[in-house]
Amino acid sequence: MKIKQLVLSVVLVLPALPQAAFADGAGEADSQISPLPGETHLANIRQLSFGGQNAEAYFSHDASELIFQSTRDGLECDAIFRMRADGSQVRQISSGKGVTTCAFIAPDNRSIIYASTHLQHGQCPPKPDYSKGYVWPLHEAYDIFKAGPEGENPVPLTRSEGYDAEAVYSPKGDRIVFTSLRSGDLELYLMNPDGTGVEQLTDQPGYDGGAFFSLDGEWIVWRASRPTGQDLVDYRALLEENLIRPGKLEIYIMNLEERKPVQLTQNGAANFGPYWHPDGKHVIFSSNLDDPGGRNFDLYMINTETRETERITRYDGFDGFPMFSHDGKQLVFASNRHGKVKGETNVFIADFLP
Repeated sequence: MKIKQLVLSVVLVLPALPQAAFADGAGEADSQISPLPGETHLANIRQLSFGGQNAEAYFSHDASELIFQSTRDGLECDAIFRMRADGSQVRQISSGKGVTTCAFIAPDNRSIIYASTHLQHGQCPPKPDYSKGYVWPLHEAYDIFKAGPEGENPVPLTRSEGYDAEAVYSPKGDRIVFTSLRSGDLELYLMNPDGTGVEQLTDQPGYDGGAFFSLDGEWIVWRASRPTGQDLVDYRALLEENLIRPGKLEIYIMNLEERKPVQLTQNGAANFGPYWHPDGKHVIFSSNLDDPGGRNFDLYMINTETRETERITRYDGFDGFPMFSHDGKQLVFASNRHGKVKGETNVFIADFLP
């Protein structure tokens, strides 16, 4: 699930992309953007996409390319795209059938993975009924596919009933972590790159998703809800309708040898999109923790030992889906900043300063 979910039109996984932000109308010739006051870790910010809803852009292993999802150019829902890390050579690599989400490039660059509904539904699925409040759909038709580096010859890695998505490779390419509803709850699973050897990692009531591996492949980080009481009753009732309501999400980590969840954040906010810093001691994530109204999402970095948390971005709108290059020198993220219209979400890359 993604930004569209956190941001309704950006991706498919979380609360909705806050729509409170648009700025001064950037153009492709004006791709260099200055950091805002207080964004002391960012330099040389460049805008890589222009128009539409673009999010969940993730580096290839060598950071030369990005894979992302986008609704643009007449598309009615997200398709998967690739581009060079300088924003050039943008091309659509999924078929355009159904809806897609959560794409990732294998470390050897010989394959990609993403989730899609195209085997069961060639058209975009209907929007959820918002009479229940802000909810997002867990499309039963989502399965995880593996394809060639340009999207050729996609084959399903999962074929279970219900939602399978949010899959990423480990940096070694030996495992994939993903989210599935196959147990009746949204849990994390590991599998081999060919879809075999599926193992369940989490087993607590609530949503577990959006996991990523540490650079050494020994840890994962993810977002999770742990509803209790009436909140749990409501959560389960929505799951029966293949819906989920984004609410309180905290960041967790787990050593894959010990497999004991460790809660990093305890702020009661909507925390999502976590990613490991290459040093293995910090996690960057998006959160609305400093906005009482819950609409402003910024990037934060937390020390996994001391829990000291530092605010990285200062934009009055949406900043989310961060990912570091493996050398830690670059950060890619999605943002409403510099949009031409309200709610537009684009991909940005910046030099990351210690």
